[in-house]
Amino acid sequence: MMKKVFITGANGQLGRAIQKEYGNTVEYVLSDMLDMEGILKLDISDLDAVRAAVNDTNPDVIINCAAYTNVDGCEKNEDLAYQANAIGPKNLAIAAKEKGIKLVHVSTDYVFNGNGTRPYVETDEPDPVSAYGRTKRAGEDFVKENCDKYFILRTAWLYGDGKNFVKTMLSLAETHDELSVVCDQLGTPTSAAELAKMIHFLEGTEEYGIYHATCEGDTNWADFTEEIFKKTGKNVKVNHVTSEEYKKMNPASADRPHYSILENAHLKSVTKDFSMADWHDALDDYLKNL
Repeated sequence: MMKKVFITGANGQLGRAIQKEYGNTVEYVLSDMLDMEGILKLDISDLDAVRAAVNDTNPDVIINCAAYTNVDGCEKNEDLAYQANAIGPKNLAIAAKEKGIKLVHVSTDYVFNGNGTRPYVETDEPDPVSAYGRTKRAGEDFVKENCDKYFILRTAWLYGDGKNFVKTMLSLAETHDELSVVCDQLGTPTSAAELAKMIHFLEGTEEYGIYHATCEGDTNWADFTEEIFKKTGKNVKVNHVTSEEYKKMNPASADRPHYSILENAHLKSVTKDFSMADWHDALDDYLKNL
C-alpha cells in the first residue's frame, strides 16, 4: 500500500514544498487552520480534534508545518502563539505516540539567544529571548516528552511558495531605487525545497532526534538582498544598516537574533548520502522557478 503522509499547515510554503517533493509517490492527508477545498480544517491546539483526525485517516507519518511565525505578532500575543507553537505540537506528539507513527516537527533558530560566535549545533542549550522563540522551544520540549519516534528540524531564513523575504525584496525593487537592509544579523537563507528534501530523507530512516536543517554557507540580510538583486538584474542600491538603526526606523519590530548560523552536525554524523545545498545554489533554483 502507498505510504500516507499527514501534513499540517499544508497550504504554507513548506507544506507546498513537501507536496512537490513527494509528488504522487504517497497518499496525502492535508490539513490547515483555514477552510479550503480539499484540505481538512484542523485546529492542532484541540487535542480531541487532532486525535479524531489521526484516528480517522490512519497516516504513517505526521509532518507538522503549522506554526504562528509572525515574530512581531508573537510578542503582542504570546498566549495565541503558545497554542499554535507549543500546545499544537504536544497534541500531535500525543496522537503520534498513541498510533505508533513518526512525527516530523519543524522548529527554528529562534530557540537560541542569537549571541553566539560559532555555528550552533544540536547539543547547544536553547536560550530563547523572544516570544516566538520561547513558544517554539516549548513545542520542542513537548514533542520530546510525548513522542518516541520524532524528528525535530530547526531551520532558519526560510523562503518558498508564499510570502517570504525574497519576494518582498523583489516587490520593493519595483518601486524603490534604494533600500535599507540590516547587515549585522548573520544566518543562512534556506529554501523550502531543500528543507522538504531533508524531511523526505530523514522521514525514511529511524535516526530520530533533533536536527539542524539549513542550507550550507552563511550571509547577512543586506548581502542576501544584494545577491537577490544581482541574480535578477535589479538595479537597486542596498544601504547596509545596523539592527539598532533599523529599530529606530521601525520601533514596533521585535528583536531578531544577531547570530543564527546553524551547523547541520547531526545530519552529517548519520549519513554521507544526503546534504543540504549551498544557499547560493538553492537561491538560483528558486529564482528559476519563480
